[in-house]
Amino acid sequence: MKAVVLAAGEGKRMFPFTEIRPKAMLPVANKPIAEHLLIELCQAGIEEVLFVVGYRSETIRDYFGDGSKWSISVQYATQKNQLGTADAVRQISCWAEGRFILVNGDVVLGRSHIREIMQSHDPVMCLYPQTDVSGLGVVEMHGSRVSRIHEKVDNPPSNLVNTGVYLLTPEIFPAIERTKLSKRGEYELTDSLQLLIDQGVLVNGHKVRDWLNFTYPWDLLKANEMLMTTLKPDVGGEIEPGAHVKGPLCLGVGSVIRAGSYIVGPVIIGDNCEIGPNCYVRPCTAIGDRCHVGASVEIKNSILMSGAKVPHHNYVGDSIIGERCNLGAGTKAANLRLDHENIHSMGADTGRKKLGALVGDEVQVGINASIDAGCAIGSYSVIGPGALVRGMVLPRSTIM
Repeated sequence: MKAVVLAAGEGKRMFPFTEIRPKAMLPVANKPIAEHLLIELCQAGIEEVLFVVGYRSETIRDYFGDGSKWSISVQYATQKNQLGTADAVRQISCWAEGRFILVNGDVVLGRSHIREIMQSHDPVMCLYPQTDVSGLGVVEMHGSRVSRIHEKVDNPPSNLVNTGVYLLTPEIFPAIERTKLSKRGEYELTDSLQLLIDQGVLVNGHKVRDWLNFTYPWDLLKANEMLMTTLKPDVGGEIEPGAHVKGPLCLGVGSVIRAGSYIVGPVIIGDNCEIGPNCYVRPCTAIGDRCHVGASVEIKNSILMSGAKVPHHNYVGDSIIGERCNLGAGTKAANLRLDHENIHSMGADTGRKKLGALVGDEVQVGINASIDAGCAIGSYSVIGPGALVRGMVLPRSTIM
């Protein structure tokens, strides 16, 4: 069976991290979201995958190539204008033969569920029971069948969320041709599926347990924590005498942990990194390739993208630091409100008591700067020495 991965969108709610990459390529546990998904598809028995690409498509094409690294065939189709999920599926009508798996590129679903829905001869929607369904699409069920699909309504009639994972049959393509523009100005796949349901086609609902969804940047931290719970130790670099490692550690080739460093896993460190001396790396931290975490630095439960540098007397907690950022000596990122209420970021309640800095790519921060909890800093910005940064900073800003 073949699988289609929809990865054409930018993901604007993922500010400040999608200026140079599509949402599906954001890293979690040192792999892009789309790679985690591809691995699950492979393990479920899928042998051919088609990525529908659009925004920053070269990022996906260059990374996955022909798929040989994962022992799977990867091909690409381009959605030139992002006109919705149904329009994206329309692009692959000549490629899909018979039944096929369709997955949004910004979710991860376990292989066991993919195997289960592959057995069905009727269309299937994967559903996830969730307490808070605000801003999400939900469905109504009649027995095991989907009876009605609702897109982001004010009073949701159920707690079953559409996960964006489907088994589809060729019947979907005529339905797409009959699908009208939605209120959002897009051709929605859920509208096409509702047309099939209304004409009597059986669409099964399959409830899942292990679904990771990415809407906002802090969802990356939640997924990072979950994926690292099963981390298996793998040390390909050097741990100097005098460094202490406790718990699972993945250390990339060419990386070194210098004397006096204290690492508490699960921790992932990429290739060609320099860690320490005398730093403290706490659990659920993912450090990308070519990063530097230096002396008297403490970092916990954070994601450092490739090339990021946190070199001197810094604290980084519950934060995401973009590619090739540099935090000046003494820079601190707060991650807790004094009143211990939920942290808000970019106008949204994150649902988290702890959230630090969301720093886009290529941001340069001067010495002794302070970044408030939940602050989002756009890519290519410059933060001057001693600056206090709060709220949302637009890309290419200068704050002194």
